[in-house]
Amino acid sequence: MNEIEQWHSKTLGTAACEALKKNGFEALFLETGKEAAEWIRNLITPGMTVGTGGSVTLQELNIQQIVAEAGADVLFHSRKELSPEEKMEIMRAQLTCDLFLSSTNAVTLAGELYNIDSNGNRVAALTFGPKKTVVVVGWNKIVKTMKDAEARLELLASPPNNKRLGTGTPCATTGYCVDCQSENRICRVYTVLRRKPAKSDFTVLIVGERLGY
Repeated sequence: MNEIEQWHSKTLGTAACEALKKNGFEALFLETGKEAAEWIRNLITPGMTVGTGGSVTLQELNIQQIVAEAGADVLFHSRKELSPEEKMEIMRAQLTCDLFLSSTNAVTLAGELYNIDSNGNRVAALTFGPKKTVVVVGWNKIVKTMKDAEARLELLASPPNNKRLGTGTPCATTGYCVDCQSENRICRVYTVLRRKPAKSDFTVLIVGERLGY
């Protein structure tokens, strides 16, 4: 990362954190993904249950392995060896876990979190259930307005995720959303967190690196 991008990431990240705090979230800007992973590692106690969404950001930071090595029981539903019934059981368990870890599809400079989900399990856990929720987001997901968040999803987030998952939806070919009617469409549940959910313990870690889609 060059000096100008480092300045830009910190400036936007700090501004987003201040907006998130005004909206009731705990928020922290960290320079690197390594710092974010260590911050999460310090939350872990042996035997606690930790749910994780199917997040590229968490994969890039190797969070699941770090949490498992710290002695936590990791609830991850996207393992290929799981049956559909086992996946559903894990997704339901994530709703009442000790700690839920996820990223977000976009964070605005007004301190809002915007997400699109397929089954709704990730956004459900983000809104209510887990004892503590931590969202890790790279500075590349910061946008100015909610309209910008929607545009980011259609152009920069959903197409790469569909390509990664092999859904065969039109955006995995065109590279941009066409609001398809595909049975494999993963953009089904749209949520906005304008304020911290009232009963939640919710922290957002904004990282000064490009992470995820």
